[in-house]
Amino acid sequence: MQAAKPILYSYFRSSCSWRVRIALVLKGINYETVPIDLIKDGGQQFSEEFRALNPMMQVPTLKIDGLILGQSLAIIEYLEETRPTPRLLPQDPKKRASVRMISDLIAGGIQPLQNLSVLKQVGEQNQLPWAQKVISSGFKALEQILQSTAGKYCVGDEVSMADLCLVPQVANAERYKVDLSPYPTINRINKTLLALEAFQVTHPCRQPDTPAELRA
Repeated sequence: MQAAKPILYSYFRSSCSWRVRIALVLKGINYETVPIDLIKDGGQQFSEEFRALNPMMQVPTLKIDGLILGQSLAIIEYLEETRPTPRLLPQDPKKRASVRMISDLIAGGIQPLQNLSVLKQVGEQNQLPWAQKVISSGFKALEQILQSTAGKYCVGDEVSMADLCLVPQVANAERYKVDLSPYPTINRINKTLLALEAFQVTHPCRQPDTPAELRA
């Protein structure tokens, strides 16, 4: 019997969802998207139906191989272990550690501080300066790290999990009008990655739930 097609519960603008979309495309996994609107109806992620799938009420959530997985990096690591080509974690242990460090820096140290749930807490007047401050602080550290790890991409010359985290975070920075001129390495890698098909087809402007006015 044919295995069920994987289902990705996603929001077009979610940077965590974008990471997973890139991984799925790079690994040639045909999947179905179920949009979860984080704004509409007070947030569709808070519905009883979605809470049953993901108790954290967050996207992305991936149904695959009889599993229901949340947390983008855990999903990407599972895909890496079960579908190892193309490789998203380097074979070399030192490079692999660098990839995980950069991924965690973005996924744990920058993105959560400027996501929707946090911005709601800081108040509407403070949202833009707050987002700019936390992204700029994180990018200052990231730029310094990338200067020692980067080749063509974040770690050497192969696309890795770190790159899947970088591009969506730069998109967030642009959305919040962060001045990116102090981060030439981040800028260079981001532009190189955006030229790749997997990053283009998974872009927020090309998703099933992208509003018409934001489509490209």
